[in-house]
Amino acid sequence: MTFVLKAKLKFYLLFLCGLALCGAATANNDLLAIDTLGSPAELDSANTLFMLAVKLEHAEGVPQDKKEAVELYCQAANLGHAEAQYALGWMYANGRGVPRDDGIAAKLFTMAAEQGHDHAQNMMRYIHHSSETTLPTCLQPHPNDYHIELDYWLKITNDDIFSLVNELAPQYNVDPALVFAVIAVESAFNVQAVSSMNAQGLMQLIPETAERFHVKDVFNAEQNIRGGMSYLRWLLAFFKGDVTLVAAAYNAGEGAVERHQGIPPYPETIDYVKKIQALYKKPIHPYQSDIVHRHAVIALSER
Repeated sequence: MTFVLKAKLKFYLLFLCGLALCGAATANNDLLAIDTLGSPAELDSANTLFMLAVKLEHAEGVPQDKKEAVELYCQAANLGHAEAQYALGWMYANGRGVPRDDGIAAKLFTMAAEQGHDHAQNMMRYIHHSSETTLPTCLQPHPNDYHIELDYWLKITNDDIFSLVNELAPQYNVDPALVFAVIAVESAFNVQAVSSMNAQGLMQLIPETAERFHVKDVFNAEQNIRGGMSYLRWLLAFFKGDVTLVAAAYNAGEGAVERHQGIPPYPETIDYVKKIQALYKKPIHPYQSDIVHRHAVIALSER
């Protein structure tokens, strides 16, 4: 979360408390929560963002500001807050603070519905659903979130691969830094790499995966990267953004991760996940929930 947004949150909270709408203890706790946003405590702070967004949307003790409400709903939605995902979907469905977009609304309702949100599940019956719609910018990886990682990858890969990944990644809503980590571990940036299991190319696609994601020439860098990104996008949706499970599934297959309810106990997979984690530090990645149309019961891996 940016310094500017944190400052805005503090301003609104202090404004509310100045109107005697919150107690001193509440103010202190919420201000602390705002300060820790972006840290491991951020999931506990999503509700603070959501509640402030509600006040801004409905002018509850503060001047109404629908655009600011959208921004705060989106920050909370990005942290997995189901009510915020539903509220942001409602804003898009009704053009409140943003241009109306039923496709984006459907994606957000789907995200909330997958967490058991009843109203979101009902809304899915009345709104158009399309896998072609791109998530709003606020729910996509932001360049400032990974510029340090990209600077690192620029130094160790060639310009063509670096440019390809950065050009294609936004089309698949995948963080380029995650793609670079996978390529580094899979093939060490060798376009012609072939493993003993017949995984091929930069992102080491086995023939079945290449066919599944319509890759005709696995040794063509762009086709291989597109296929690998398609698979990563699918895995991110399947495992709801859990990077550890995505890495394990990329190595051992999603079926193995399901059967073992977490990282399979294969030495190769355990080592693979550790290597990915060393290169890509974020445990959670935004995902497009509509890519996968069924639920998987997965026990989150312990980290």
